[in-house]
Amino acid sequence: MPLAMDDPRIALLELLDRHAAGVPEARDDVRRFREFLIGHRDAFERRCAPGHITGSAWLVDAAGTRVLLTHHRKLDRWLQLGGHADGDADVARVALREAQEESGLRDLAVEPAIFDIDRHRIPARADDPEHWHYDVRFVVRANGSDEFVVSDESHELAWRSIGDVADDATLDPSLRRMARRWLARTPGQP
Repeated sequence: MPLAMDDPRIALLELLDRHAAGVPEARDDVRRFREFLIGHRDAFERRCAPGHITGSAWLVDAAGTRVLLTHHRKLDRWLQLGGHADGDADVARVALREAQEESGLRDLAVEPAIFDIDRHRIPARADDPEHWHYDVRFVVRANGSDEFVVSDESHELAWRSIGDVADDATLDPSLRRMARRWLARTPGQP
């Protein structure tokens, strides 16, 4: 059944299609995201039992040479900043909000195109059953101070060289993929 023209999922479906056109290796993942979105009207809500849309920030410094990572408190590993959409279908806005909330940085700008997508399983914890995060990632740039504040969601934050992230086999594979994608961008356009 086609979606109504005012359905909030349409904007993300269009962004996903543009991402697939520009990143051919993401086409299978985009198909999986599209199937999930079309099948779940509540995809932007945590209450969507099989999983939900999340927004993340590939938060780079003004020079484009470092990325801000969080040592995630619940998952106990280094990741990009991000979180739940909580009903907001504008996932770029979600990524920007999460970057601000988790870093304390204020002079941030989000690029409107999807940078990366990743579907990953979240283990059961307390009252939350195991589920999937359909994570949509955007480039967010720190245009001012890079002095961050660690939030309750993190053990710590750290600016890391993007080249080092790409080469660090101890990090999450999707972090390394984003680092390699960033480094492969056209020279002169960090």
